[in-house]
Amino acid sequence: MGTRTDVETGADAISTHGSAGVAELLKAAFRRHASGVAIITAMGPDGPVGLTASSVASVSTHPPALSFSVLTSSTSGSAIAEAAELDVHLLPSGLADLADAYGRSAGARFVPEQGWASDDVGTTLPEAVASLRCVPLARVPVGESVVVVAEVRDVQLGPVGEPLVYHDRTYRTVGAISDR
Repeated sequence: MGTRTDVETGADAISTHGSAGVAELLKAAFRRHASGVAIITAMGPDGPVGLTASSVASVSTHPPALSFSVLTSSTSGSAIAEAAELDVHLLPSGLADLADAYGRSAGARFVPEQGWASDDVGTTLPEAVASLRCVPLARVPVGESVVVVAEVRDVQLGPVGEPLVYHDRTYRTVGAISDR
């Protein structure tokens, strides 16, 4: 149980949620927060691995860096968390089915009809709005996840398109509310 003081009234509010309750409320809070969608890929011990992530964020431009988190309880998550190099593919709205496939543990991965291109270093997705080749700088274990901070070594810009976002457990696109 914890207390906090209401800024306006000065009254103490008592939280009885406990850590399990806070975890559920955290999930509910982030279901209300829209996030961009990416597929992160790397070479695992048995070939390429990939997963869908909505936790990708820009960290710095000097050095160019990004961050994301992965669950280490999955095979793909563990392989990506430990990879020496990885690719982050930022998705347009037209690739919602692909995001869904990589978001499921039994989803088809790296099949020809998905449009992947491979080179001697990794994979690229020509339909992605951008593919970023990265090298991890830091890995921070947090509970059942690992936060990866990675230096961006190369960026391949793809076609300009509406971004794919994830909100309230659904893939969506966004519309402009301002012409700024």
